[in-house]
Amino acid sequence: MPYTFVPMNKEYSHEISYNWKYSGIYSFYDMTADEDDLNDFLNEENWDGHYFAVLNEENELIGFYSFYFESEIMYLGFGLKPELSGIGLGYEFVISGMNFAVQKTNYRNKYIMLAVAAFNKRAIKLYENIGFQPIEKYIQKTNGGEFEFIKMKFNVIY
Repeated sequence: MPYTFVPMNKEYSHEISYNWKYSGIYSFYDMTADEDDLNDFLNEENWDGHYFAVLNEENELIGFYSFYFESEIMYLGFGLKPELSGIGLGYEFVISGMNFAVQKTNYRNKYIMLAVAAFNKRAIKLYENIGFQPIEKYIQKTNGGEFEFIKMKFNVIY
């Protein structure tokens, strides 16, 4: 499935933030589950060159991608529309976003990093299939509690 990455805008950010609701344990990823994350996602000052809406071939919003740099390491964040999660689209979606981010920024350093909630076994398996390796477990305050996360690293090959 070809994806189009477009700059985030108010319409897309509100759709994602207020209308995307995941089921079961994955409701952890609802934007409204953490006020700080929600405010960060809705803050238009954060968007320029960092937050992108992902559209399918019919120009329908199906996901989002974000990336930022810390000590020359690219960190990724992303989400797939709830009804599209868990049906086998993840591999292509994540790879497409990684390629977009690398090309957009002309990234030529060694590592891409992401963090995933430790309970999210299906995402961890997907990331490992892509080539990410777990490097660190840590506790993060979010969603009104403290949760274990896993930081995962992908070695960029030129």
